[in-house]
Amino acid sequence: MNLLNHTPILILALPLLAAFLIPIIGKINKKATGIFATLVLGLSLILTIILAVKILSVGPQIYVFGAKSPLLTLPSSLKFPIRIMFQVDAMGIFMGLITALVSFLGAIYSLAFIDKKDGLDSYYSLLLLLTVSMFGMEFTGDLFNFFVFLEIASMASVSLICYRGTDLGEPVEAGFKYMVVSSIAALMVLFAIGIFYGEYDVLNIAAIASVIKYSQLDKIALGILVSVLAMKAGAVPMHMWTPDAYSEAPAPITMILVAASQASLYAIFRVVFSLYNITLNTLAVGWIIIIFGLLSMFIGVTMAIIQKDIKRLMAYHAISQTGYMLLGVGVGLAVLANPTALQRYGITAMEGGIFHIMNHAMYKGLLFLTAGALFFRTGTRDLNKMGGLAHYMKYTTIFFIIGAAAIAGLPPFNGFASKLLIYESVYKFNPLLSIIAMVVSILTLASFVKVFHSAFLGPKLPQFIEVKEVPRSMVFAMAVLSFIIIFFGLFPDLIVKNLVHPAVMSLIEQFKYTSTVLGGM
Repeated sequence: MNLLNHTPILILALPLLAAFLIPIIGKINKKATGIFATLVLGLSLILTIILAVKILSVGPQIYVFGAKSPLLTLPSSLKFPIRIMFQVDAMGIFMGLITALVSFLGAIYSLAFIDKKDGLDSYYSLLLLLTVSMFGMEFTGDLFNFFVFLEIASMASVSLICYRGTDLGEPVEAGFKYMVVSSIAALMVLFAIGIFYGEYDVLNIAAIASVIKYSQLDKIALGILVSVLAMKAGAVPMHMWTPDAYSEAPAPITMILVAASQASLYAIFRVVFSLYNITLNTLAVGWIIIIFGLLSMFIGVTMAIIQKDIKRLMAYHAISQTGYMLLGVGVGLAVLANPTALQRYGITAMEGGIFHIMNHAMYKGLLFLTAGALFFRTGTRDLNKMGGLAHYMKYTTIFFIIGAAAIAGLPPFNGFASKLLIYESVYKFNPLLSIIAMVVSILTLASFVKVFHSAFLGPKLPQFIEVKEVPRSMVFAMAVLSFIIIFFGLFPDLIVKNLVHPAVMSLIEQFKYTSTVLGGM
């Protein structure tokens, strides 16, 4: 048996098994739970990279559960797929790489950050389950199984948000708010899935895409899915849960929650491009997504400026940055039916939006980890109670500067590379949209200058006289993210050509997505 043929399921199966083994390991040695979780997530990261190389060189991969040969297309005797399957294309593995890397670094950071807290076995089990659910959302080719993984992600996220890694604020209230939002979202997603099953008697995404009629019921399902998945992604005006959840969760979990929100964003793109695509009124739906993006960008950044809690400030910036992704992909969708415009600037706009997903996961993850480092040493998130920390935490200061420059879109960091693609392409579509995006970046820079001045500059304060740099595992996680930010900023063409462009084309080419499962039917 060739184990590499089972790579798609092994990426999920290993952390899933580990999640159930960790409580047993915790009975023997509590500290070993974190090391074990980190090793398993490291192995999943290696497998994800192997699968990515295969997909980017060979093409989309199908994994059929229960089949004699898991890498199997639809037999000629069947009209539609009846088994559960993973369908991993360039876009799916693009998201999988983000999930694998962020979860692995989150586990490394947690080794010291959560070391002295109770409930280590529960913490790492839930972290692994959240990672599994994100992989499942990104790899599945079946709508009902997407719903199952979405529910697992919600349950794990609620528990981790409530995990008392801090005595500040109200983690339980934040978790409850997220639970309510997630329950509503799950119910509506299930309702939309019921509409598809009632109409077409299938749940496989490719199978539905091949027969979808864009009827009135299909339009209702589309409206439901785009709305609730935008809510799960933290887009304005459905962002009410994001500031509380991101600010109250432990720092490494907040970083992973950002990636989980992006998994819901990925689901929006999968629905509008792979499920509907040519049957869609692309201009109207594209503008709806653009409006979501503009609202998220502007309201997110303006709310961030007035915050005094450093994590809450960063949470609003996460909302704002989601707007750039929606703007870029929304423009690409709006011109999808116009081949000339699509080639001139539509594909570039989508490349900017998709590239920004990965860049955002890197620099926003780094910023949340630096905020966690400040809290770890000072015991406060209040910017008014900080000052002069650059004297004591030199590495954290450097990492914060890198993250802040990247999110503000300054060269030579990765945020500049993806934002420049968005600015140039969106300007050709509508100059006003590009100007708004640039203004938001200026406000973002102003906000982080305020944070840097409040937290790091100034004289040494007597209450922080014993403050020192955070442990090595936390420094290592921040250093890796910093390296990626700089590397992507210096060599953006390498990333766009080999990783981002294939992901964009896998969304645009709906027939290729369906024919991978249906064999050209």
